[in-house]
Amino acid sequence: MSINNIVFILHKPQLSENIGACARGIKNFNFHKLFVVDPKPIFPNDKILATSVGAKNIVNKAKYFESIEKSLKNIDIVIATSARFRNKNIKHIQLEDLKKINYNKKVAFLFGSEASGLSNNEISYANYTLQIPTNPDFKSLNLSHSLIIIAQYVSSIINSNVSFFKKSNKVKSASKNEIVAMANLCISNLEEIGFFKSKEKKPVMLENLRNIFYSMELSSKETRILSSVFASLGKKR
Repeated sequence: MSINNIVFILHKPQLSENIGACARGIKNFNFHKLFVVDPKPIFPNDKILATSVGAKNIVNKAKYFESIEKSLKNIDIVIATSARFRNKNIKHIQLEDLKKINYNKKVAFLFGSEASGLSNNEISYANYTLQIPTNPDFKSLNLSHSLIIIAQYVSSIINSNVSFFKKSNKVKSASKNEIVAMANLCISNLEEIGFFKSKEKKPVMLENLRNIFYSMELSSKETRILSSVFASLGKKR
């Protein structure tokens, strides 16, 4: 297990102070990687750097992305944080379930904006949603506080002697980038045959398709096979 496999992704953060505090929390627990997706403030800026205090190196080395999809290019497992239980066919986990995650793979923790959190569309890119146990009558947590709780918990797991059930070394899990490419090929072919007839229903249909693909634990070989199937179906039209 390696701390270098862990990434913290902030999606559309609104406040510079929260971005800086998140960078500080990341460094507090000896992690290194921060991704920022479409932030509201200019990134980086002086307020972010000031709030990060001794974690300016985390901010300076952070990667900026325009979309979630691009930020997940080299990620294997995405865990989205949410205070709400989603009515989606996606695995909902608690903090203690993080012990079951294989940190030999590249794992990303995805956090939504302070105002609205993550939408169902954004959640659809995740393998799991994670709820932090709080007062049921007051579930709202500050962005940086949520990140710190998770960072501390994952750090304790990585620093312990936790073992995982292993697959054969010959079976390579599909990367998020491979799954995204496969899903996009499928969606492109469906669009060409007019599958999405209702514009109003299309966003929900896309969410459901991504939920299906992203929640499956596909191997690289299986992903290549499915991509070939979708490509062949496209050619036969």
